[in-house]
Amino acid sequence: MIEKSPITFKPKQVVKKLLAVLGDRSQDVLVNRFGLGNDTKRMTLEAIGKKYKITRERVRQIENYSIINIRKSKEYVKESLIFAELKEIISSLGSTITEDSLLKHLSKDKSIQNCVHFLLVVGEDFHKEKEDNEFKHRWTVDKELSKKIHSSLRQLYSTLSDDEILLESDMVEKFLEHLKDVSDKYKNEEIAKRWLALSKLIDKNPLGEWGKSKSTNINAKGMRDYAFLVIRRHGSPIHFREVAKLITELFKKKAHIATTHNELIKDPRFVLVGRGLYALSEWGYMSGVVKDVIKTVLDKNGPMTKEEIIKKVLKERYVKENTIMVNLQNPKYFRKSKDGKYSAV
Repeated sequence: MIEKSPITFKPKQVVKKLLAVLGDRSQDVLVNRFGLGNDTKRMTLEAIGKKYKITRERVRQIENYSIINIRKSKEYVKESLIFAELKEIISSLGSTITEDSLLKHLSKDKSIQNCVHFLLVVGEDFHKEKEDNEFKHRWTVDKELSKKIHSSLRQLYSTLSDDEILLESDMVEKFLEHLKDVSDKYKNEEIAKRWLALSKLIDKNPLGEWGKSKSTNINAKGMRDYAFLVIRRHGSPIHFREVAKLITELFKKKAHIATTHNELIKDPRFVLVGRGLYALSEWGYMSGVVKDVIKTVLDKNGPMTKEEIIKKVLKERYVKENTIMVNLQNPKYFRKSKDGKYSAV
């Protein structure tokens, strides 16, 4: 989250002065296009065209000509200091930043945000890069640096596996490794996080973990995905009741205990390792009931003593030793040799 750094001027007053150099219709077009009046909703070219009974292209022309005329005016020159201040703020934030982050950083008031946005459009030092498949709407005061950032983000994305999850600190470190020919003054965690936020292909989940935005580990789609992130964060087997509780606490999603249990049973990402205890399959736990685990252990290691079997099984299941022994006594599945070792039937 960007730290508060308020501007020293009053955007509404500056905008009012700049609009005053235009005729009434030109003023009205800009006010409606940028939401500069009492109504902060921005009107489309079509809507304004219908109002004046002109084409959307004609509205666009009026908008463009009006901005050019403002830039040529004496009032624009008089306000040079406020444009310099805006430029300095953007530079301090990394020179390239998403439009949404920049406006929220400058003000929480929508009407003021609209005025600042208009000043960015009018100001000749600011360049808007429109949203595309890779990146969000963003503003820059350094086009060359912006190109390097985009290139580095693409390289970073190419190194990530589809379901990779990284702690924020690790993602920042990984990103900084890809930033080439960039001034050291920009190579810090806060600016790196703002630059990461430019990408639509890389994102972070509610737990602050980063990865590819298309991954369900980052943009969770349902209870199973939430459960996976909860258990992974816990780091060890956890009861399904606790999983439901943590989903509600961390994701603000009401998780019913019975529903959570049913979802865990259905998904191969989870393994039941004890009474109500679930672990992640990726941790290496074996699936199946205790009998199946014993059989798998014996198939893998050959005949083993009771003590050896118990030790191996307890690494896979949170059960009592007696439960393992009861299963071993079943002649249908296991037999004991004269030397005291067990093997699968």
